[in-house]
Amino acid sequence: MASPAMSGNRRRQRSTRVVVAALLLVLAALAVAGTAVTGSWVLVTIAAAVAVALGTAATKITHAELLDSRREAARDRAGQARAYADLTEARTAENVEFAADMTGKVAKRDATIARLEKRLGDAAAELADARRELADAGERAEEAQRTIERLSRQLADAEERAGQAVVRVAELEAELDVLTAQIHALEAQARTQARRPA
Repeated sequence: MASPAMSGNRRRQRSTRVVVAALLLVLAALAVAGTAVTGSWVLVTIAAAVAVALGTAATKITHAELLDSRREAARDRAGQARAYADLTEARTAENVEFAADMTGKVAKRDATIARLEKRLGDAAAELADARRELADAGERAEEAQRTIERLSRQLADAEERAGQAVVRVAELEAELDVLTAQIHALEAQARTQARRPA
């Protein structure tokens, strides 16, 4: 692109061209008017020919000025188009990188959630097993008084595992809730980013 100093010089030069063209037309008009007053057809004819030549020169100067201004405007538009294309390319690359990053994060969170869900299922199965064992121990205690001491120990063990399983289930559920909230936040962020203009 042209520097501001060059642009100013061009504008001065162009305005000089337009002034010269206008002066040529005024000179042509004065020449015809001046010879018309003399009344000589020869002088009027010569002045008219000179006026036509001056008008042609003024037209050429104005035409050259018009072509130069069109070329400069086309250069400016081409520069703007290149700048917009570069900006669009950079934004597109940023969006692709952001989408890939978000996809990786979401996949990672999904894998973590799947692992936690499996652990939660295992813990729930352990809890169900522990409760069944507790029920079986109670029934056996009623059937045989001789095995009360042994069954009491099993009952205590089962209760302890059940308590640990309940605590573990609560921990896993809390962890699942946190991860679910993080995924929702990431999805909202991705939607907000996708809505931005390119």
